[in-house]
Amino acid sequence: MMNKNAKIFVAGHKGMVGSAIFRELSRKGYTNIITRTHSELDLTRQADVESFFAQEKPEYVFLAAAKVGGIAANSAALADFMYYNMMIEMNVIHSAFSNGCKKLEFLGSSCIYPRMCPQPIKEEYLLSGYLEKTNEAYALAKISGLKYCEYLNTQYGTDYISVMPCNLYGPNDNYHPENSHVLPALIRRFHEAKISGADSVTCWGDGSPLREFLYVDDLAELCVYLMNNYSGNETVNAGSGKEITIKNLTALVAEIVGYSGKILWDTSKPNGTPRKIMDVSKAASLGWNAHTSLKDGIRLAYEDFKKRYE
Repeated sequence: MMNKNAKIFVAGHKGMVGSAIFRELSRKGYTNIITRTHSELDLTRQADVESFFAQEKPEYVFLAAAKVGGIAANSAALADFMYYNMMIEMNVIHSAFSNGCKKLEFLGSSCIYPRMCPQPIKEEYLLSGYLEKTNEAYALAKISGLKYCEYLNTQYGTDYISVMPCNLYGPNDNYHPENSHVLPALIRRFHEAKISGADSVTCWGDGSPLREFLYVDDLAELCVYLMNNYSGNETVNAGSGKEITIKNLTALVAEIVGYSGKILWDTSKPNGTPRKIMDVSKAASLGWNAHTSLKDGIRLAYEDFKKRYE
């Protein structure tokens, strides 16, 4: 268990996941949380990361920093996604290890699992088949990070753990028009269509893929819980255990945003993986379940979007 005054470094505290972990730690009464913005510490620069760890000596690290994006961003910048994520992970994990960090938690993504995985996806399916091509580079980087944690545990007896969340959304999400994930992209597009009075919105694919979404504060609760209650080489899946088609999700977002125009589908655009739902029985057996409904979560996310973008 982490003491309330233990020195905790949240890497990526400005991002959606890192900021949610920071909020959860603060809510739970942890008082010694260290953060650095990107301009204060570039995690891709090995010497800078080494000197930060040597100086600060954090006892616990939540590694939530990453370069992330949706299908479009991932496909267009495979080399960048691989390089930035590999550099961040290797620098932070290695420096934590070199400076006697008690425990580190690595945040991955469900895209590490094979494209045509049996569903729901169990933790043991990792590396059992081909990855989805559109985000292969990001997936390979994330697999390397979790494997490095596993190898350090095996070789040196460290206590480094990994968490693999499904699609996340919530406060501090990225709503960029080109490189955001599906849910924030829909929030932005329907909001802008509502404001401009557009009679229709065109979405990618045919709306058939099934996806699972987890509100980011639910994930943060699990992350802090696992840091205190879980040790092991196998990653832990984080999801809601519920799935929805992209078509139904789109209708739900339009309803919450208040857009009443037509929704059209561009079937020349890729769908991505046909179905992706996590088996979350391991997290449940450890004592955690998601509790924010998709409807409530999207409402909260939309309020956050309006605060930040209007």
